[in-house]
Amino acid sequence: MSDGIRIGHLFPIKTTPLQLDKSVKGSIGRIPQSTEFRDLLESKVLKFSHHAEVRMEQRGITLQPESLSQIMKAVDDAASKGAKDSLIVMKDLAMIVNVPSRTVVTAMDGKQMQSNVFTKIDSAIILS
Repeated sequence: MSDGIRIGHLFPIKTTPLQLDKSVKGSIGRIPQSTEFRDLLESKVLKFSHHAEVRMEQRGITLQPESLSQIMKAVDDAASKGAKDSLIVMKDLAMIVNVPSRTVVTAMDGKQMQSNVFTKIDSAIILS
């Protein structure tokens, strides 16, 4: 019972941990630069610019998970139509979103929406 347990006893492997695959030898010390996962993750995330975060805090705007998922779906729809900068209106909330980067540029509540002119947008999405 004084025998120690070695890794090979629990999980038999045919090569030692220090042996490298030929395809990996040239990249020792480097992390693989596969951007597919990062691109996929970023394509599904909605980001908020610093300006938008400040405006939302100043105006007391908070988003519930359901609202956030509706907005994300709206951004997906806008992207599928080729939109670049979209106005998304939802109840008493309006946001301008840069669609390619999936970034909320600014946000306003009902009071600011009523007497506002929206410029530099190419599409509008009205959510119920």
